Amino acid sequence: EAPAPTDVSAPAQVSEPAAQSTPDQPARAEGEVSVAETKARLAELFPALFKGEPKPLKLRIQADIQERAPGVFTKQALSAFLRRHTGTTSYLIAVSRARQRFDLDGQAAGELSEEHRQVAADELARRRSNQQARREQEEAGRRERFSLLRDFETTKLTAANFCALKGIAPDALDGLLAQARAEAAEEASRPRRPEAGRRGDRGDRGERRGAGPNQARRGPPRG
Repeated sequence: EAPAPTDVSAPAQVSEPAAQSTPDQPARAEGEVSVAETKARLAELFPALFKGEPKPLKLRIQADIQERAPGVFTKQALSAFLRRHTGTTSYLIAVSRARQRFDLDGQAAGELSEEHRQVAADELARRRSNQQARREQEEAGRRERFSLLRDFETTKLTAANFCALKGIAPDALDGLLAQARAEAAEEASRPRRPEAGRRGDRGDRGERRGAGPNQARRGPPRG
């Protein structure tokens, strides 16, 4: 079931989101249909496949769309949408779990190969790993900024000497301190989790201690 190299219905391996457009570089040419517009139109025409949770797409689905809706979509618009659609995390999750592909009417249209399921699973694992690495990096940065703020508030050095000691540029100090203060305020505003039922635990122990004599009385009488 190996797809052709140009088959966009196989899960796309997209490592980074598309670059954002700038005022000097428009996102698309005038008159070109956007990915969002293509998605909305496909959901109207083929809701069984393109509405709701993603489903693994039938191979060569682009040709099926152009046959069923001639003249509605350009090849470029469909290709751009399908690349984006098959690269989303929700689509990759669907591919990693499914056994069948689906056609424009939402009907099963061919078995989903183990190879494609594995490609999707590998990409999901890579994204989770990257997310975890980013979270750890962000947390390490927060700790470093908090330590910097704490040291700055207790130091007797001048700002210039403090920056030299810490190895940071003097013009970056104010920004780092402001960010550290904002993060500290955010952390302080978070509700604290109550300690798990210490009082309840003591009550349970008390009930257990008091239960002994009662249980003894309910038992058989002694000689």
